[in-house]
Amino acid sequence: MHNIFNKILQLSRNPVVSNSYWGGISLAIQGVLLSLFFIIIARYYPTEVFADFIIANVLYQLISAFSTLGLSQWFIREITGLTERKSIVNRYFKLQIWFGFVFYLVNISLGYLLYNEAVIRQLTIFFGINIIFDNLINAIKCINISEFKQKKTFIILSIEAALKFSVTCLLFIYPLSIVNLTILMVLVRFLTLNLFLNIGSSRLISFKSLFSEKIGLSYIKNLVRNNWPFIIIGSISIINWRISTLIISKFLTSKDVADFEISFRLFSLAQMLPVVVSTTVFPILVNYFKEQKIEDFSSFYRKMHLPYFLYSLVAFTFIYSFIDYILPLVFGLAYSDTGFYTKQMFITILVFPTAFLQANVIVSMKLEKIDMWLNVLVFILTLTGSFIGLLFYRSMTVINLSIFFSFMVFHIFQNIILVRRGISTLSTTLEFYALNVFLIGIYIWFSRIVNPVILFTVFWFILAGLFFHRNKWEWISRMRILTRSFATYSRDDSQEISATDDINKFTL
Repeated sequence: MHNIFNKILQLSRNPVVSNSYWGGISLAIQGVLLSLFFIIIARYYPTEVFADFIIANVLYQLISAFSTLGLSQWFIREITGLTERKSIVNRYFKLQIWFGFVFYLVNISLGYLLYNEAVIRQLTIFFGINIIFDNLINAIKCINISEFKQKKTFIILSIEAALKFSVTCLLFIYPLSIVNLTILMVLVRFLTLNLFLNIGSSRLISFKSLFSEKIGLSYIKNLVRNNWPFIIIGSISIINWRISTLIISKFLTSKDVADFEISFRLFSLAQMLPVVVSTTVFPILVNYFKEQKIEDFSSFYRKMHLPYFLYSLVAFTFIYSFIDYILPLVFGLAYSDTGFYTKQMFITILVFPTAFLQANVIVSMKLEKIDMWLNVLVFILTLTGSFIGLLFYRSMTVINLSIFFSFMVFHIFQNIILVRRGISTLSTTLEFYALNVFLIGIYIWFSRIVNPVILFTVFWFILAGLFFHRNKWEWISRMRILTRSFATYSRDDSQEISATDDINKFTL
């Protein structure tokens, strides 16, 4: 019993479990508060006004995806394991300031070019300010990831979610136009930036070192030329999703824009957990590959693949069973038919978490150009499928199926690369697809004749029972191996305590 307790204590101190624990708590808090924020806006404003808000927000997100030039993963990979990081950190931070201002102007220009509606143009101006704030926040978050200190990031983002929810609660006591509400949201983001600068940043950043660091045009050109795949990788994944909203705004109705955004918000909530876990998994993969521990690298990937796969099944089956009851209750009867499109979108969740993990594996192997071209392929397939499909059938179903098809192709090509590199095997790859088809097919068939609550409960009870009974000894072995792997990258306890005690001293 004592040995088991020591194993649990040791496991709790490794970065994956610690960061994922705090990430899970933050995920729950943000998920609840931001969902309430979104729900209040959707219920308070007419569908047309809500759609204008969505369009301006999506445009800002698209431009923001480009504003960092996709250098986040490059930056994390470069500073992970370095002892002297001050110079590269300050150069990166200064670059993000300049990029933020440039792309803010791009955001305003596109808003006026694409839309004639005065409200959308006004919202574009105010939303765009967030691009500058986001770039600075992103730079600090990257440092925290490289130092396994995501706990600070999670706490600050939870505070931001609480503030956003508080602002929307003002709608219950005082009527605010959508423009004024947006201005308040920008002020909340500015406050979040200040929290990151004061308690979430690293000692590596200071005003003196920031402004003394010289960045020439030649340095920027060389950086972009040498790392341009990251620009595409870091931006196109967001573009693949958000461009669909703009297409819908041009081809379909305001109601379709609202339906797609509600579905996408739910999808975003579902994908938050694997994204949070991946922020810790990625640096470990990078370290394994840097140290040429290829066997450990492959083993770690295969063991992480299983929980990602199971999570995707849980997310899909839950949405399929309950979304038709949840949406009308939460968003109102005006969105009672939105569940149909949400189910369509969640077909993609069956491959998205594992695709995200496999993308981290490929990038950690310094194959970012391959990952880049795969992302470009996804974008082309989504765009082509959407435009061609809408010519014959004006429905959001076209968009959802185009997204799923493109991600399916993306996932298959990833598998081919990993099998050829010896990281995965053909049998495990085929098993993944076969299990997906079989389990989801069985679930959908039984959903026609069984109560959704009973079906969801019994399905997962049986599946969990069969799985753990068959693999109980393998699971014990897996946990031991993972514990040893995680412990390799654990921080010294005294250093973690010192960092926590000095958190208020971290200022820029």
